[in-house]
Amino acid sequence: MIIAEFSKYLQLHNDELLTRKTTPLKLLHEWLRSVINKNPKNNIDKIVHKEILYCENESGDYLIVGKSDSGRVLVSALIKFAKSYENYNHIKWMEMAEKAYHEK
Repeated sequence: MIIAEFSKYLQLHNDELLTRKTTPLKLLHEWLRSVINKNPKNNIDKIVHKEILYCENESGDYLIVGKSDSGRVLVSALIKFAKSYENYNHIKWMEMAEKAYHEK
């Protein structure tokens, strides 16, 4: 449920991902920051607020940790999903680059 919501967020930024302007891990940070910094409106927001601690300093460095065992599992799953999405997009980017190369 939470990974599906994060996946929707990634899909909204698919063009930026395919053109390598950002990465899924950067988007994970942005998505978690936006969820944490608003009042929880649905179950996903409530779970993220309850299970994940997000801290950011003035320099923009951030820390994401689980508040409990289930929170740590959730953070780990989100990071693994972001990395697998990055691998998927890298393959797509390589296909686009190869196609452009062969069209020349």
